[in-house]
Amino acid sequence: MKISLQTQSHKRWVINMRFSFLRCPAPTSKAYDILAAMPAIAFYVFAASKIAAGIARRLDSIDLQAIDPAIAFPLLAQASSLLFVLMVLVMIALRGPAKSKAAGLMPRMMAICGTYFSVALVWLPLQPMSVTISLLSFCLIVGGMGFSAFSLLHLGRSFSLMAEARRLVTDGPYAFIRHPLYLGEAISFLGVTLQYRSALAFLIMALQFAFQFQRMANEEEVLAKQFPEYDDYRLRTARIVPGVL
Repeated sequence: MKISLQTQSHKRWVINMRFSFLRCPAPTSKAYDILAAMPAIAFYVFAASKIAAGIARRLDSIDLQAIDPAIAFPLLAQASSLLFVLMVLVMIALRGPAKSKAAGLMPRMMAICGTYFSVALVWLPLQPMSVTISLLSFCLIVGGMGFSAFSLLHLGRSFSLMAEARRLVTDGPYAFIRHPLYLGEAISFLGVTLQYRSALAFLIMALQFAFQFQRMANEEEVLAKQFPEYDDYRLRTARIVPGVL
């Protein structure tokens, strides 16, 4: 009888070992965080490949010895976009598991719309650009991406796409505004919108900004519940533009 029980126990152990990989990781584990972020990772990998392909096509079609500024500015803007997308992928891979998350479907929907709705612009026709508009678009895109990258480096392993709390970051640009990453993205998106100048393009931009504002509110609610010091931090900082908003 004792041998039979030991045999059954051994069989159960073997079965558990064989199928342990099928178990869902704990919600607080890094494996769970990576699995939950797989749609975003796939999106950013696809975006990086498309941007890289676009850069390659531009380089093949231009004479580097006599490059036109109207071509050079969009090319440099694409290169900055590629660098930022790669940084986002690195931060997703390195970030720690979330300590708390927003409850319900709406915060997730706002985060998804805030992240991906801007892609709707690529379905619109590009508009001809003068050197002045091209330069302005370039400055906004590169400036916004640069500020976003600067903010992302300070955010580090606390980076989130959804409304989640990992660590309260209050240094760098976060010492003055609570959402510098979104400010940089908004500036950059304005630069991209100038390349698609139309009523529909600006409507897409307005909706994108509306999603982002609600996303900020959702994130602040989660952070305030997780970190008692967040209320004091909120009182001494602006949401996105010091002295304005």
